[in-house]
Amino acid sequence: MLYKFKSQAAAEVIMLQSSAEELLKIIGKAPGATGIITVEQIPAAIAALRQAVAESEAAEKSRAEASAAPDGEGDDEEADEPVLPHQLVAPFVRLLEASAAEGKAVVWGV
Repeated sequence: MLYKFKSQAAAEVIMLQSSAEELLKIIGKAPGATGIITVEQIPAAIAALRQAVAESEAAEKSRAEASAAPDGEGDDEEADEPVLPHQLVAPFVRLLEASAAEGKAVVWGV
């Protein structure tokens, strides 16, 4: 299933179900077929997403430092590098920011 997040203020953002549901949980919304992020809820949602990205990046940095070999030779895993959280969150945050600026809600499934 895909989630299409829509707003009258910006282009829609489409995400795979697992990614979208993770973002919805972060902002305190129940995943489901339909929903809304009201204009009043947008600032808290943006703050929660930015906090989650910061925590994820700090944890990744700690893991990278812990797994670094003492002689400077680490595992070459760049080819298998997953999408970083900020890459996933950025389009959604831009949608929220544009919506807040124009006083429009963000909806999905409608």
